[in-house]
Amino acid sequence: MPKGNNLGEFEQLVILALLRLGEGAYGMTVRREIEERADRRVSLGAIYATLDRLESKGLISSHLGQSDGVHRVRAKRFFMVESEGERALRSTLNSLDRMRDGLMQFAQLMEMGL
Repeated sequence: MPKGNNLGEFEQLVILALLRLGEGAYGMTVRREIEERADRRVSLGAIYATLDRLESKGLISSHLGQSDGVHRVRAKRFFMVESEGERALRSTLNSLDRMRDGLMQFAQLMEMGL
């Protein structure tokens, strides 16, 4: 992935939620997953804005589910992570790991007063 294209924190949470949810991933389930697992309240608008942005980048894709035909309820839009989205997430997490590498040793030295 090119320099400067790491995912933001919220984008990471959304992609992780999509991966956890699998085929059942649509806006409301993504919101619930993030709220429950990350203990973070988010608006549905923020979820959809992020899903749209990730889709425009080619990191995720979506399709409309079936409408029940009885109720006048709009069909759900389901999302899935594309291979480029998996690569972007892996790259971002690897960058964070490299930044954290060695910090434990530094913290231990600081605790010793060195």
